[in-house]
Amino acid sequence: MSTDETATGPSVEDGVRAMLLLMPRIVAAAKKIRVPDELRSFDLAPRHLSLLSYLLFDGPTGVNALAERLEVAPATVSLMVGDLSRQGILERNEDPADRRRTIVAIAAAHETAIRGWLAVGATAWRTALEPLSPAERATFLATIAAYERASAEARRA
Repeated sequence: MSTDETATGPSVEDGVRAMLLLMPRIVAAAKKIRVPDELRSFDLAPRHLSLLSYLLFDGPTGVNALAERLEVAPATVSLMVGDLSRQGILERNEDPADRRRTIVAIAAAHETAIRGWLAVGATAWRTALEPLSPAERATFLATIAAYERASAEARRA
């Protein structure tokens, strides 16, 4: 730690250094999560993981709600859903209350494999987050979101 470390934690520069060293290891570990055999033949990309995670955690969801949560255009979600539906990973159904609305769900045949695949990361995050207080978790999550936003802005610049 640098000499400007306070009693409450590392300096900003020490935090930046720690994160720059840690993030590649986190990304590498995530990339090493083995895709279940039953899903290997599908063309799944990282963008699909967020979509599948929302469906797994929240259950069947409308395309517009998924687009809002993923922070992308509904047309982008429609394309992903169409692709995954053709592969049999997702099912699309009309909303009985509003026939114009499409509800998306993980196909029952693949739910167990997807749940197992995503559980590896969920278990690791649960282990990391459980010891934190709710306020500490909120700070951590806000910090990660701010990093993601700042990274996206830097890429656009």
